[in-house]
Amino acid sequence: MTCRHFRGLSDMELIPGAGINLLYGGNAQGKTSVLEAILYAATARSHRTTNDADLVCHEKEDFHIYLEGETAKRSLSIEAHWWKGAKRFKVNGVAQNRLSDLLGQLCVVFFSPDDIALIKGGAAVRRLFLDMELSQLSTPYLRALQQYRQALRQRNEMLKHLQFDAELMGLWEAQLAAQGSRLMDERTTYIAQLSAIASPLYSQIVEKEPLEIIYAPDIPDKEEFASLLERSRKTDQQRRSTGRGPHRDDLDILISGRSARVFASQGQQKSAALIVKLAEVALVHGRLGDYPLILLDEAVAELDENRTHRLFHALPEGAQTLITTAQPAQLPETIRSDSRIFRLEKGTLEKVGT
Repeated sequence: MTCRHFRGLSDMELIPGAGINLLYGGNAQGKTSVLEAILYAATARSHRTTNDADLVCHEKEDFHIYLEGETAKRSLSIEAHWWKGAKRFKVNGVAQNRLSDLLGQLCVVFFSPDDIALIKGGAAVRRLFLDMELSQLSTPYLRALQQYRQALRQRNEMLKHLQFDAELMGLWEAQLAAQGSRLMDERTTYIAQLSAIASPLYSQIVEKEPLEIIYAPDIPDKEEFASLLERSRKTDQQRRSTGRGPHRDDLDILISGRSARVFASQGQQKSAALIVKLAEVALVHGRLGDYPLILLDEAVAELDENRTHRLFHALPEGAQTLITTAQPAQLPETIRSDSRIFRLEKGTLEKVGT
């Protein structure tokens, strides 16, 4: 990986090992920015801002990220370049005309302390998680999501007018129902699989308590979707937007049968969010036959030594992993000795071990 003018990073090169890589340094030295740059190149988005201009190094006009590596099936390179509001991506030297074409080229599972919002935040946070993870895994899901959003925009636009073409409205509603049903089917399967993996992982790493992930669709019976939209036209016209559908879906994470959002401590919530992300790693491998790149930002910050050991032992041996930490000396020696270690100071990267 090479990176230029991204956040506070100097022109830098990172050559991680095939297994576990530790990036350490004090606060505000650039550790998170390294992981953020990788995430941006793989998904065209940051986990910290929706304004790409925030990602440019102070007093610079552009940034450039280049990733190169091997997947199970091919050699892969990704270039991401942002300049004065325009972003461009290339995969193996070929320009990507649509940003959606980038998703799935390099599967990434990213965890940061902010992911506690996956448990305690609003439903929109959990829907974004579902859409990002499924879009990396399933091209049909991504296409259905794009078509659903297009139909939703069209229906919402018609709802803003006092009078609308009922026949045209029916066509958009049929599109919403068809694509929405596909989204619901894929979400149902995905969440069931994720829950089946996450439950034993939580017992193994955190506590001997049952963890369960539950899908909460806004419309429980997809067969009623089209008729429900038609019946809701007057109400939706008053609110000037579509009130029902997969864009209102949610999921809940239960610990010992109780909602972690309501009853769990902050430590339990962070641990549950981490377990969900680790479960995603196994799910990606099961579906694609290849592990995603694992990016863990301060994942061990609040774990005791036993749980830290369990976390590292739970990481798949064949998965490349980058972990940031402010206190590497607190990690067990057995972990440090098996890892490639890098130090970051004021945006400058230095390899210091293995």
